[in-house]
Amino acid sequence: MEFVLNIFQKKELVKSGIFNLLALLAVYLTPVFSHLLSLPIYYIEPMRLMLILAIVHTSYKNAYLIALTLPFFLFLISGHPSLLKTSLITGELVLNVFLFYQLQKLLSTGFIASILSIILSKIIYYTLKFALIQFSLMNTEVFSTPIYIQIVMMIVFSFYVFILSKKMKME
Repeated sequence: MEFVLNIFQKKELVKSGIFNLLALLAVYLTPVFSHLLSLPIYYIEPMRLMLILAIVHTSYKNAYLIALTLPFFLFLISGHPSLLKTSLITGELVLNVFLFYQLQKLLSTGFIASILSIILSKIIYYTLKFALIQFSLMNTEVFSTPIYIQIVMMIVFSFYVFILSKKMKME
């Protein structure tokens, strides 16, 4: 039995490792593809996309790992966004993961847990961002991605969670 558990754990570790490598590559290449295609690909929120994929396709531990590391990875390789904004994004993504798993326990659908966790984490993010702008600690606009695009992406991500959670018996 222990042998079987070890094989399962190694398989999950390999799966998470491959996923994480692909997530890092996708986030790293987003600016490249944005410039090549002359499209603002960052509007699709690549870090949140990777987070949602991690939630659905890997373990909750790996979802936290993605939330904690993707923003700092991007900061380390590109120096963008600023360390303060990187910290804000990290906090938002970690909160998103936490809220998703807590809400999923309480609610009967992954769609509602997903959409609420994104909305609540965005409210906290934008509240903190607004405060930092007001205290002149950040020099940027509050909403760099149009709100209607964020709403569309929220619905798309949540619908993906809904579809796959039914298929994979996540709920």
